[in-house]
Amino acid sequence: MARTTTDITGQLLDTAGNITRIALNTLDPRDGSGAEALRVLRETTAELAEASASPQAQEAFYRIVDTLTRLGTTGAPLAMHPVSEPARVLLAAVGDSLLPVLDAVEPAVEEAAAALGELLEAGSPLLPAAAGVVAGTLLASTPVVRAAAGVLRDSSPELRRIADALTAALAPLLPLQVALAERAATAGAEVVRAALPPLADLTEAAAATSDAVRPVLIAGEELFVSGLEHLQPLLLASASRAGRMARAAAVRVSAAVSPAADGSVVVAVTPA
Repeated sequence: MARTTTDITGQLLDTAGNITRIALNTLDPRDGSGAEALRVLRETTAELAEASASPQAQEAFYRIVDTLTRLGTTGAPLAMHPVSEPARVLLAAVGDSLLPVLDAVEPAVEEAAAALGELLEAGSPLLPAAAGVVAGTLLASTPVVRAAAGVLRDSSPELRRIADALTAALAPLLPLQVALAERAATAGAEVVRAALPPLADLTEAAAATSDAVRPVLIAGEELFVSGLEHLQPLLLASASRAGRMARAAAVRVSAAVSPAADGSVVVAVTPA
């Protein structure tokens, strides 16, 4: 035990020495960068200290601590409850088979994440408009939510009566439902067991058929893409003409709704 304690203490001291060397190398004042780094660190910590003292930050800290307290007081009994045993069994069963699946889908997930990042970056100009729409929707729905909360709060006795009535009506049906569920599970298992061999044969036949018709599918895709490429100029021209017509119609409607003070001014737009 003494030898183990000595070894652990030596490792801790070596780790502390390494951390000290890292700090000295990072903040070495010989080239002038250490003082600047310390200044930035001091200003940053001062800003963080001032921000953490604000009422909003204190309220956020209180909510975080309260949430952690609730999780600690309710999570531990749930973790030890027998109900959590199926979850642990499921995690143990899925854990070994999930890693190969994750390794297989990792390239696709990386490509999808990169494409999603490019999509978000390209669509970033739409984010302010979307945020405005979401904010307006939330503001418009707030009175409705408050009214619904008030109705439910005032109707709590009726809600309790409804719950008691449903419980009294459904409780006698539970044993019958359990028996029916057991019979349905047995019959369903037999059906699945009988259907799996034909399904495997059908899957193999479909795979062989797909291998045979793959050149036809590839040719059809090539033809479809080629058609889109040939139609692209026509579609762009049609979209441009539709945009000009829409702008012209908007100008005419604006002129009709809000005519100019001078009656001799006539606004006319002819689409190109």
